[in-house]
Amino acid sequence: MQMQQICPTCDIRPALDRLGIKPVNLGASTGAEWIETNGALLDSFSSCDGRLIASVKQGRWDDYETIMEKAQEAFKVWRMIPAPERGDIVRQMGNEFRRYKEDLGRMVSYEMGKIYQEGLGEVQEMIDIADFALGISRQLYGSTMHSERPKHRMYDQYHPLGIVGVITAFNFPVAVWAWNAMLALVTGNVVVWKPSSKVPLCAVAIHNIIADVLKRNNVPEGVTNLIIGSSKHIGDNFLADKRLPLISCTGSTAVGRRVGRIVGERLGRTLLELGGNNAIVVTENANLDMAIRATVFGAVGTTGQRCTSTRRLIIHESVYDKFRDQLISAFEQVRIGCPLDPNVLVGPLIDKGAVEAFRFAQEQLLKEGGRILTGGDVLSGPGYESGCYVKPVLAEAENHYHIVQEETFAPILYLMKYKTIDEAIAMHNNVPQGLSSAIFSTNMLETERFLSHEGSDCGIANVNIGTSGAEIGGAFGGEKDTGGGRESGSDAWKVYMRRQTNTINYSTELPFAQGIKFVL
Repeated sequence: MQMQQICPTCDIRPALDRLGIKPVNLGASTGAEWIETNGALLDSFSSCDGRLIASVKQGRWDDYETIMEKAQEAFKVWRMIPAPERGDIVRQMGNEFRRYKEDLGRMVSYEMGKIYQEGLGEVQEMIDIADFALGISRQLYGSTMHSERPKHRMYDQYHPLGIVGVITAFNFPVAVWAWNAMLALVTGNVVVWKPSSKVPLCAVAIHNIIADVLKRNNVPEGVTNLIIGSSKHIGDNFLADKRLPLISCTGSTAVGRRVGRIVGERLGRTLLELGGNNAIVVTENANLDMAIRATVFGAVGTTGQRCTSTRRLIIHESVYDKFRDQLISAFEQVRIGCPLDPNVLVGPLIDKGAVEAFRFAQEQLLKEGGRILTGGDVLSGPGYESGCYVKPVLAEAENHYHIVQEETFAPILYLMKYKTIDEAIAMHNNVPQGLSSAIFSTNMLETERFLSHEGSDCGIANVNIGTSGAEIGGAFGGEKDTGGGRESGSDAWKVYMRRQTNTINYSTELPFAQGIKFVL
């Protein structure tokens, strides 16, 4: 496996300067204005080279209360602005993301650790969802229906919910906020964002970028809000806040269960995007070259830290040996190193905790009888001082292994054989998670079966493409332990709104439904 030496500085400082990142940054914003926070300093270190990037003065509960007061007042104004006008402001935000795409892509890559191309791709998702939301702002459709009563008209319509709380994970430090915020804004809501404490500077950069848009459009303070704070000050109390009718949370299944329980106790709504245990089925009718490329990207892209990362490979026994050997060769050619190096395909894991999880998963795999085919080392020496670089693992396993049933947020791919398509689908579905799935086959009977009611039980099911890299035009989300939430495209905008059914009587009579007679 070829390993690249990393650049000592990664030439990141000019980008940070243009994004307004200072040595010490404030951790709370009401949109165009920053709040003078006085919480403990949160240092952000790059997993790329282990260097301190900058720090954030975290917000406390009193800062959060200031934000919520502004948000409540802002909602009263924002909801009454015509949706196409809200959409135009979102369009302008998208244009700013275009303007800062390269710098923000570098910022994402350096703070989070995904390669630069993926950093650029993540910013492009922000641009795309802004464009999509602009279109949605003119398509917030309800339905009309015929009443059983004469001279009555019925329809349904959608109204904004209010203040939407958005909790994002480290692996997509900017795109997931945009998925939620752009749709929440065009549907008339205001947003309070609580980002991962592992990548706070990306959130600061975003609010620096959109500040000018908010100012020149006279958007009231409190429409787009940011609070960076520890769970000691802003944790379960954030989830329990009845002023937040919807909490959107992206994270692990364990975190999602806690969020769902606390928000559910107050009968609030949740949009949960949780763990994945995604598999590709490779049939005897597959184009193996295509399947290899999709598998490698799906397994090692973002260093295996996508919720849609490929974690299981279910291969027909007739092509198993050939595909396994090709995959071993491909894994051993993947370049590992500084994510800002254009020749590198795999950057570091986010932190030492992720490295320990990577090691633990291998230990458990071996205890259960699995076999590592290649990879597994933690890299050290010049260029790998952060201690977060690892060699992606390719392993043989059985679907019922406890470790295979779990989601390890690291580049570990488990290979297993199948004989019949029935067996493959059963193996595929026999995990607690249900996010993304794929089948590689040129046989329509197999592919249509995979997409049918008795096929994949995931929220995303693909044919002849991999499990990761979803487009924003489709609704994103999954079933079972993945949480059931849907974000981004299709009609996911409805999550951010409350439905209202309206009946209008334009007669001088008062007939009752169901033919009820009520005479005074």
